[in-house]
Amino acid sequence: MTTSTHLVRTRRFAPLFVTQLLGAFNDNLYKNAMVLFVVYSIYNSESAEASFSALASGIFIIPFFLFSALSGQLADMRDKAKIIRIVKLCEIGIMLIGGAGLLMAWQGIAIDLFAIPLMLAALFALGMHSTFFGPIKYAILPQHLHKEEVLAGTGLVEAGTYIAILFGTILAGWIPVEVAAIATIATAVIGYVAGRQVPEAPPLMEPEKLDWNVWRASKRLIGDTLVDKRVFLAIVAISFFWTIGTVLFIQFPPLAKNVLTASKEVASLFLVIFSIGVAIGSVSINALLKGKVSARYSPMSVIAMGGFVVIFYFVCQLWQPLEGGALLDAEGFVHQRMAIPLMLALLGIAVAGGMFVVPLYAFLTTFVETSQAARTIAANNIVNALAMAVGSLVAIGLSAAGVPIVEQVLLSAAMCLVSAWLGAILYKAEIAAEAPPAQEM
Repeated sequence: MTTSTHLVRTRRFAPLFVTQLLGAFNDNLYKNAMVLFVVYSIYNSESAEASFSALASGIFIIPFFLFSALSGQLADMRDKAKIIRIVKLCEIGIMLIGGAGLLMAWQGIAIDLFAIPLMLAALFALGMHSTFFGPIKYAILPQHLHKEEVLAGTGLVEAGTYIAILFGTILAGWIPVEVAAIATIATAVIGYVAGRQVPEAPPLMEPEKLDWNVWRASKRLIGDTLVDKRVFLAIVAISFFWTIGTVLFIQFPPLAKNVLTASKEVASLFLVIFSIGVAIGSVSINALLKGKVSARYSPMSVIAMGGFVVIFYFVCQLWQPLEGGALLDAEGFVHQRMAIPLMLALLGIAVAGGMFVVPLYAFLTTFVETSQAARTIAANNIVNALAMAVGSLVAIGLSAAGVPIVEQVLLSAAMCLVSAWLGAILYKAEIAAEAPPAQEM
């Protein structure tokens, strides 16, 4: 029995895994149902569609920047299982608001005045939900798992996240928006039930007074993580990865509609392929590293990712769009001459990305004290959120400046080179830390 198979059968991991899986599924079902409905049913301009997609991504990211310091403090100073229950209960209320917005948009009721603001408000609240749950899902692993199980557990959480993204994205593209509204509420209820099964995870340090000053707490939190060079480099490298991912995810719906003249089901298919690829990469890197936390393969993985992005760009340039405003359905799309190369390039981007990022998350929980793990993840989330917000603003700016959406893909390829450089520096720091100390004469 492999470590991964063993973990999913244990109560110290399985409830957390299911809770995280349902949360990621719901986030993506809601967000993609909203974005695809707006892009395909409300707006009719490439610039407006790309800007709304970027705005939605930015709104979801902002809470990570604002509240990660507080969430990290709470996760290290309070019982993590209790926080999970509170957060999952709040998710039910959030989805009631978001579901109402989706239903109003479906009915055409006050779309600009109430429906879209309600949907975006729920998206912001979902970002808060993920901000408070995010540090826990990784920081609780070293507390409940054995040291040799942490990398496997991290890989499973990451793979499970992308499998959940996969199913949430499939449903968002294929089911009616009114059904998606009901499904998000039902999933939140089931997630709350699963979250109540997570075993207790009491704090490993004496509770301190919470610092409610967001700026001061964030600054101190990030400063504390700079002590270990490997952790700092891992955070910066992860941030660049998620900036690349954010830009790509922003581009997919308007690119599918305006460049490939494809339906929302095809846009959903792109996100599905991306999610499958990251899940494959997440599991594959654990097998390659044999359970050891290392950045050995990170530089070459992200270089490969950049190469696949360039291939994706050139395939998009060679694509022959339909005339007269017609859109390809999923069956028609896959029968196009360049469809297979396009999907393989996208799969390659995602597999390489998963292989790059999973070991870096394991760095954050294995090279710090277990009692500080949640705050390290929170510091990572702050830096990630800032980087992704910048990526969203750049995407909005490029769209406003009239830069074609397909040309924006090359921005992601350029950022892969920076990530490869950071990964190489991280691996050198890892080797230096493992080297035996020089003998004194």
